[in-house]
Amino acid sequence: MAISVSEAAALRAKTFLQNRGKGIGIRLGVKTTGCSGLAYVLEFVDELNEEDTVFEDNGVKVIIDPKSLVYLDGTQLDFAKEGLNEGFTFNNPNAKGECGCGESFNV
Repeated sequence: MAISVSEAAALRAKTFLQNRGKGIGIRLGVKTTGCSGLAYVLEFVDELNEEDTVFEDNGVKVIIDPKSLVYLDGTQLDFAKEGLNEGFTFNNPNAKGECGCGESFNV
């Protein structure tokens, strides 16, 4: 099982953590929502839970809970800018489809 982080995403995550002034990494997870059923969740992590799995790539720790890991195994976290829009993107080999707005996916 593996999660990877692009250089662009790592730079952005490090910047967010530095500006925040604390945190050991970012949590990547999923929640049930949207048209297609699942949506990605990103949040700062200050302390680990016992059941968490930690991946480190390009100097950034990505923490995932066991329920989310099933849906996220093999995902690459990236960061993209398109015109005035910018944000994290998820290259998830497990996703079978996405809703039209891109807010949710299914497996």
